[in-house]
Amino acid sequence: MLGFLLRRLAASLLLLWLVLTLTFFLIHLAPGDPIHLVEDQRLTLEQRQRLERVYHLDRPVPEQYVAWLGAVVLHGDWGISFSQQRPVSRVIADFLPRTCLLAGAALVVEFGAALIFGIAAARRRGATDHLIRFVSLLLHAQPLFWLGLMSILLFSYVWRILPAGGFPSGADAAGPLSRTLDLLRHLALPALVLGLYQAGSTIRYVRGSLLDVMSRDFIRAARAKGLSETRVVWVHGLRNALTPVIQLFGVALPSLLGGALVIEAVFSWPGIGWLTFISVGTRDYPVLLATTALSGALVAAGSLVADLLHAAANPAVREEEHRD
Repeated sequence: MLGFLLRRLAASLLLLWLVLTLTFFLIHLAPGDPIHLVEDQRLTLEQRQRLERVYHLDRPVPEQYVAWLGAVVLHGDWGISFSQQRPVSRVIADFLPRTCLLAGAALVVEFGAALIFGIAAARRRGATDHLIRFVSLLLHAQPLFWLGLMSILLFSYVWRILPAGGFPSGADAAGPLSRTLDLLRHLALPALVLGLYQAGSTIRYVRGSLLDVMSRDFIRAARAKGLSETRVVWVHGLRNALTPVIQLFGVALPSLLGGALVIEAVFSWPGIGWLTFISVGTRDYPVLLATTALSGALVAAGSLVADLLHAAANPAVREEEHRD
């Protein structure tokens, strides 16, 4: 297992370096630069050149890349944010917890809904199965930003149940309980939209996996022993059906991060996705590279965790890794 971990970590680091290198050159070769964003301030040529020297934008792009890579690898220094004028590490530390909160809540919604409705569709063949498959397909087929806007229209303006967006400041809350409830009210709508959108495909996957398991010989043997249908499904069937479903964790994380960019922009949720969206407009290169690295690291970590969970759930995988 240790050799497996080391191989996966080495492959993940190599892939992360390639992604960051490609991102660095793409954003630097794109038209425009951060200095042009302050043209309305009527900077003199001397002032503009001084800013370029401060941010090392006067150097050739390959030289900038070598300097940036050395600072990151040797010192862990991601630079200074052009737009916020403070270290990138502090900027990320301010925005990351909100994205983790949103992604974690959406992940619970996604897999909770997938298990409930996937099992229901597999057990109740007929009208219930067709309805669940139709709704799940309809959810996943809609543009995520459109689902977000329609949910705001419905739950914030028509029914006025939940806030339209934003992040609670806590200033108006009287105590810890009030602040927690206020946070949950602001979190509910973006987490539900993102989680249910992701669950659209996961429900069908759980359904198909459970149907495949329920047709096997050991399920027929369990029924022949007189076990109740509930025990057959939830103990013997679901335990084996979840083994391939675990692999979805590695796919769910990059999808959630990609969806968070849209959801955070629609709901004005100040997380990493919203920060990335703002940084693209301000050409904040250091922040864009840091958020790309963070997203890549989270995706690699999610894939590694999925493989470890798969190995833990499947003895055949553990034996294969032990032989290697």
